[in-house]
Amino acid sequence: MREPTKRPQVIFLDAVGTLFGVKGSVGEVYAEVAQRFGVEVSATALNRSFFQSFRSAGMPAFGTVDRAEIPAREFAWWLAIATDTFKQVGVWEQFPDFAAFFAELYAHFATAAPWVVYPDVRPALERWQQMGETLGILSNFDSRLYSVLQALDLATFFTSVTISTEVGAAKPDPQIFAIALQKHACLPTAAWHIGDSFEEDYQAAKAVGMRGIWLRRK
Repeated sequence: MREPTKRPQVIFLDAVGTLFGVKGSVGEVYAEVAQRFGVEVSATALNRSFFQSFRSAGMPAFGTVDRAEIPAREFAWWLAIATDTFKQVGVWEQFPDFAAFFAELYAHFATAAPWVVYPDVRPALERWQQMGETLGILSNFDSRLYSVLQALDLATFFTSVTISTEVGAAKPDPQIFAIALQKHACLPTAAWHIGDSFEEDYQAAKAVGMRGIWLRRK
């Protein structure tokens, strides 16, 4: 007879792809904002180019930098991805002011507009809250996550938020897990981590001694 699973001291969750995702596709959002600047481009082509650029950009972590410098580093990291994305599809030169376009695009992703909360998320968070579980976010995102969580009415569920760009390490690096655990004075064996990436969430969590749970969204 199996023993019941011991309740965790803290449950960490990934953010994008786990709690919420992009409405439609990244390409659709990029194309929609580009249209406001008079540039017509295929959303499908943009989506394909975006993921190529995103994969080539490396992890969103900047090592040890002054906290005040982080927003500018985040902005520059995403600007490089967007620039490469639109150059790949051959429309970058059509923008009268690409810098103005990107500033609007970047700000757009800090709002609720391009995101959708998955239907199973809020019931699960409310249930855990009623059970007295401690919840934290552990994400390879940037500091816009705070605004997004507020805009999606999710912020109050979490007692900690650990973001790769702020701590200088990104999943699957064990360091980001260690930093998140330190915030709760928690041993790895007493924590769970739930995410949609097999490598960055499930395998990485197990490698540091946490219980990894793979959420197969697709």
